[in-house]
Amino acid sequence: MFALRPERPATIEVAVEGQPLRVPEGASAAVAMLLAGIGRTTALSGAPRAPYCLMGVCFECLAEIDGVANQQACMVPARPGMRIRAQRGARRAGPA
Repeated sequence: MFALRPERPATIEVAVEGQPLRVPEGASAAVAMLLAGIGRTTALSGAPRAPYCLMGVCFECLAEIDGVANQQACMVPARPGMRIRAQRGARRAGPA
């Protein structure tokens, strides 16, 4: 028999744009960005962008995670203490 469990899921703390945020354990870095209400902007026009497909296809969730740019945030599980920032500017090819 299926029963709903009223208890809240376990959470972990990450930092999004330098601000602490508690997210459900097992969430992706993209979910943390959505919960924080932040996203990246396009390099050409500055138009706001946000995670779209949440399965690694669209690249709209690019972020800097723990100091490494160009990460697909939807494909990176959030870890305690993770530092997440919205992608700034154009992606760079090759080593930084």
